[in-house]
Amino acid sequence: MLLHLPASRRPLRLGTIPEEAAARHPDTPLVLDHDMDAAPAAGRELTVAGLADLVDDMAARLWAAGVRAGEHLALYKAHNFDIYVLACAASRVGAVPVLLSPALDGPTVGALLDRLERPHLLTDEGKLAAELAGLDLAEAAATVVVPSGDRPGTVSLESLAGAPRRAPVLLDGHHPALMTHTSGTTGVPKLVVHTALSLRGRYRPQDYLVGLIRRRETYAVHVSFVHSRMYMALAVMLERGMPVVVIDHGAPDEVAPLLARTRPGIVETHPNSYVEWADLVDHPLRPLANVKYFSGTFDAIHPPTIHRLLSGSRRTNPLFFQFYGQSECGPLVARWYTKKNAHSANGRCLGYPLPGMTHVRVVPREGRRPTKRSPGHIEVRSDGRAVTYYAEDERYRQELNGKWWRTGDVGYRDRLGRVHVLDRAVDVIPNVDSTLEVEDTVLGRLDELLELVLVPGPDKEPLPVVCTKDNAPLDPVRWRRAVLDFPQLAAPIQLPLSELPRTATMKVQRIELTRRLHERLERTG
Repeated sequence: MLLHLPASRRPLRLGTIPEEAAARHPDTPLVLDHDMDAAPAAGRELTVAGLADLVDDMAARLWAAGVRAGEHLALYKAHNFDIYVLACAASRVGAVPVLLSPALDGPTVGALLDRLERPHLLTDEGKLAAELAGLDLAEAAATVVVPSGDRPGTVSLESLAGAPRRAPVLLDGHHPALMTHTSGTTGVPKLVVHTALSLRGRYRPQDYLVGLIRRRETYAVHVSFVHSRMYMALAVMLERGMPVVVIDHGAPDEVAPLLARTRPGIVETHPNSYVEWADLVDHPLRPLANVKYFSGTFDAIHPPTIHRLLSGSRRTNPLFFQFYGQSECGPLVARWYTKKNAHSANGRCLGYPLPGMTHVRVVPREGRRPTKRSPGHIEVRSDGRAVTYYAEDERYRQELNGKWWRTGDVGYRDRLGRVHVLDRAVDVIPNVDSTLEVEDTVLGRLDELLELVLVPGPDKEPLPVVCTKDNAPLDPVRWRRAVLDFPQLAAPIQLPLSELPRTATMKVQRIELTRRLHERLERTG
């Protein structure tokens, strides 16, 4: 029956994607930079056919462990590509994978397990001995599954090797298919519920854009394994037979030899990693030389960083694709940069909605027409929008305005219809048109800066937090020259990059950073 459905209405089932891709491109290589905890014998060089077999094998083991269709499997373990494999395996038996960031603390995980009402839990010895040590898992989880070992009260996947294979369970497209969580800058994160149909809505624009690439390119990805972006990216790339390089260890000195060996034509990672990878431009191995397309999805990337990355490519006319989206909606707006326009580009202009797939409008705040000086609320419509927050449907409904979803960002559309995102609504600082625009401008003037974040000070004054390369002291004279256009800024506070609180996708948690700075300022008087 599914073969007669329009492509846009076919459910995208994570559990069968590797199998379907293997039927078309069985020998396409998949390279990892690490061993999988749940399948160390699989090694670091697989094929798509090998990946499909591994997902099928793990699905059989999960079924043998007691995981059934319609049930929840919370995955909370060390960051590793086996999270992707196990999530697909859970989907294959009809269960709903719930992806929890390894960075979450024990009490937060306990609260989410309570919200899920005794799900199955897949974790590891490290988490059991540390973050989960204070929880009563016998009460919180129906089953505790671990990759290996014989810890009392757990079921080992290793012990279930050879479990009988099973046909995939194909649930209705409107049934929950995947849960991820929001960044959780305040309180317990929300659990975002995706269905197989909403996942298809996210897949469509990404598949369309990749379809414009005329030659087979190797795709290198360094993205959180608990973010929906990883699942959509691999769905597209595997189906199109693109070789894939999966990176867990993102330090530049580890990435450089891997990229030099695999020579990817497409690269995607988090904004913070791009900042660190910009120095690869000068690396003797020239790891970025073959990159034709860079892709950024999670947050706006400062134009000077984009310009530097593009300068490391030796391909003709390399491009940097910038997408604006949300966990709840997937990609919404896109634009691209070239070597010629990146350095001088307005980083707040994020481009146009994706034709026929996403729609954007800007609603006035306080009755004023949305402009740069009085930005409005950005609202969107997309087939890729998640259907609810699990067990918090009312909270989800509060963000709906009829068929429109309020993103929480403020901005405006220019006369050409391009979308400008100025700030998160909760991050707006009085007397600053756009904190992000200030950051873009100053970063473009000071090469020694790795990061600049503008947060409200104790008296709501715009307080710059700066991180320099190698933690070198900030030159006060150069700083004053760089911020002459912004006399309202307070004196900067310098921190090591590692001290900035971040989400699983490496976004700076501005509210948490503000709280920490205020506490620090109170202590120092």
